[in-house]
Amino acid sequence: MSTENAPSSFSILIVDDEPKNIQLLGSLLREEGYLVEFALDGTKALNWLDAKPFDLVLLDIMMPGMDGYEVCRRIKENRGTSHLPVIFLTAKTETDDIVRGFEVGGADYVTKPFKSPELLARVKVRVEMKLLRGLIPICAKCKSVRDDEGSWERIESYIQTRSQALFTHSLCPRCSDAMYGHEPWYKPFNGK
Repeated sequence: MSTENAPSSFSILIVDDEPKNIQLLGSLLREEGYLVEFALDGTKALNWLDAKPFDLVLLDIMMPGMDGYEVCRRIKENRGTSHLPVIFLTAKTETDDIVRGFEVGGADYVTKPFKSPELLARVKVRVEMKLLRGLIPICAKCKSVRDDEGSWERIESYIQTRSQALFTHSLCPRCSDAMYGHEPWYKPFNGK
């Protein structure tokens, strides 16, 4: 992802008890245009999530007090944050640890030391998936979409600026019948 197409509205919460890890991750994600906040423990992370909306959580497992599994479980139990994707980012590499991460609601699991391109690709996928799963206000008549700022725009424009989807245009059979049904050369749609 280049900074020209940076997802500046995407906010990520990094939860790790090691300041060096936070600094490294924060720099990497900011270079890609993400907004980044951090918490040094699970309690602070849950407080952040109650105070501010985020698009993604990068969560360490091994932390003093509440571990990352418990933090993720609480995120998923909370109606206000249950939709939030959590990527575990940890040194725990055993299969049982990975499985447990998914069982408590993790969306992905990356082991340390991580490879930056891989982590960035996983972050991008999760943020885009979250965006596409969200509720989108759409006009029942003209099909324009209201964005987060309250402006209305064509649905094609809305989706193309928030994903890599491309559109082609065509006519469905019902619209073809409505537009051309009166023409002698047109063969009406017969429902097959």
